[in-house]
Amino acid sequence: MPWLTHSTKNELINLICDRIWLAVVQRTLRPGARLKEEELTEIFGTTRARVRQALAILEQDGLVTIYPNRGACIAEPGVEDAQDAFSARLAIEQRLVTRLCRSASPEDIATLRDHIAQERAAHARGDSEAVIRLSGEFHMLIAKLSGAELLLKILRMLTIRTSLITAMYQTQATQTCGPDEHDRIVVAIEARDESQACHEMAHHLEHLESALRLSEAPMPVSALREALHSMAPKGET
Repeated sequence: MPWLTHSTKNELINLICDRIWLAVVQRTLRPGARLKEEELTEIFGTTRARVRQALAILEQDGLVTIYPNRGACIAEPGVEDAQDAFSARLAIEQRLVTRLCRSASPEDIATLRDHIAQERAAHARGDSEAVIRLSGEFHMLIAKLSGAELLLKILRMLTIRTSLITAMYQTQATQTCGPDEHDRIVVAIEARDESQACHEMAHHLEHLESALRLSEAPMPVSALREALHSMAPKGET
């Protein structure tokens, strides 16, 4: 089940959303790329109705822009949008670790440590897709364990936005959150050190933002079929 997209009862719609997001994060599908309905129906072996539902979800998530009489494209956030998104994430995630410092149970800490162990294992085996997913899921897990439902929803949207921004403005290969930095955040939460937890989260997010080249033009778009064909199983209609 896709972790960033809205959960629907139709698994194929979830899959389409997930594959498009992953292609963006892995930089095989560039911001500005057109998402042609005809191609998507062929790639995923489904109907236009299902494709349109997926694109509508992705538009709501901020990953896709749908233009009248033109169709859907991967969104292209500007420099100020990028700065705003990271600033908002910083404020929200510092609030989340503060809450969790006050409420975390031994079971919560064990859950976070197990997640970091999964991240390390994914890095060790060179599983880039698992690394990407687990890196993002760590932040969502903190939000979930904190019990802040409103902030969880906002963070989900911002995480989608910042993953798109990273794909658009990062000049090197896909970079993800590192398990060592995640571990330092968890150490501070377990110690119930709110100041240190906020410091570690700020350092972590600033590290991610520092890898961006916001003064540089984004790279050219990629072909839809080339980006998605190898990762899209045929299936349900």
